Amino acid sequence: MLQIYNNLTRQKEEFKPLDNNNIRMYVCGMTVYDMCHIGHARVLVVFDVIYRYLCEVYGKEHVTYVRNITDIDDKIIERANENAEDFNQLTGRFIDEMHQDSEALSVIPPNQEPRATLYMKQIIAMVQTLVDKGFAYAADNGDVYYAVSKFKSYGQLSGKNIEDLRAGERVAVDDAKKDPLDFVLWKAAKPGEPSWDSPWGKGRPGWHIECSAMSTDCLGHNFDIHGGGMDLQFPHHENEIAQSEAATGEKFANVWMHNGFVRIDDEKMSKSLGNFFTIRDVTEKYNPEVLRYFILTSHYRSPLNYSDKQLDSAKAALTTLYTALRGVEISAVESTDTEYHQRVRSAMNDDFNTPEVLPVLFDLAKEVNRHKEKESDKAVYFASLLRQLAGSIGLLNQEPEAFLHGGQGEQDSAADEINALIEQRNLARVNKDWAESDRIRDVLKEQGIVLEDKDGSLYVQASRVV
Repeated sequence: MLQIYNNLTRQKEEFKPLDNNNIRMYVCGMTVYDMCHIGHARVLVVFDVIYRYLCEVYGKEHVTYVRNITDIDDKIIERANENAEDFNQLTGRFIDEMHQDSEALSVIPPNQEPRATLYMKQIIAMVQTLVDKGFAYAADNGDVYYAVSKFKSYGQLSGKNIEDLRAGERVAVDDAKKDPLDFVLWKAAKPGEPSWDSPWGKGRPGWHIECSAMSTDCLGHNFDIHGGGMDLQFPHHENEIAQSEAATGEKFANVWMHNGFVRIDDEKMSKSLGNFFTIRDVTEKYNPEVLRYFILTSHYRSPLNYSDKQLDSAKAALTTLYTALRGVEISAVESTDTEYHQRVRSAMNDDFNTPEVLPVLFDLAKEVNRHKEKESDKAVYFASLLRQLAGSIGLLNQEPEAFLHGGQGEQDSAADEINALIEQRNLARVNKDWAESDRIRDVLKEQGIVLEDKDGSLYVQASRVV
């Protein structure tokens, strides 16, 4: 029974799809004016894992995953002007870069990837519906605003009180708005800006209405899951609910999921602090799978603290797993109801708890190593299980030699030495040669590798410390 924490109700609930044969999930994607950063990487990987598991439970043909692209907004226009290029050229370039990053992170493409500029008809129609129903108004400056006071349940997702928001709102004087909390649905065109014809004159959409129009057009008025980063919960997702439910008269999304923030060495990621990293920055130094593994070491709702130490630990852990697979032929796994499958399902059914999936992989690696030392045929069985279950969360998709010798320069040479020492220590422990085991442990510790023995077993997990 799959349990998901629903930010709308602030509790973990049994997931009950509207239609078991038509699971629908929408995730707010990227605003494409620059390279994707590691915060984007977390969104990509988290909801990729969720999509994979929903496909496993309900069947891929019964799951529709929509992740939008925002390809028109203030930042895009500003960046295009700075570069003296057409905004379509700018967004097209960064969409290609985003797809490269996604592929490197083993992210499965969504079923649909709508772009705001291709949904102007739907956006304008939704704004018109809101005006006709009295939830929006055209202002004297040519903009169209949503009247927040008209939507009585505003604040239901974020838990914010509308009067408290109004009392604390700091906005520039804007005589066009009837209420400082009102937000723009349609922006009147400024000279030189991209624009589209509308009943209110030439203009372009506000950010919030784009997602409402795209999600309801692709998935219907009411769908199962809406996701995105925690930073989008307010005001973006709050405004989506207000717009969509006012326009359609139906509940918008049943379950709201938000992944936690990414911090850099325990500080907020910020360009001004000089601790802002793109996915490409990280993957120039580390195999992209290392970044994916690192993201999965924390529960998706928890804060994620990025540091070289954490990435080194992730690399060492993956090295352990790939070392176990090295030299073992993989075969089809006949049963999907082993103890290991059950443990993975139990973890994933508990709000997609990937940190509890990873120990299962290391237990399987232990079994592979144990049977490799015995030259037992069972090594193939456990290696095949390891590859299958790791693959369910997008890990261990590479050939072991490709990962272990993946062109990381001196790091790979060091990895070979570390792998050999780990294997020697495993053998020493099998033979109960504790003196040799301790000696190798000390040698590795001097190189910045800490071996963690799990519950006194022969299993070792490597993690680098600095």
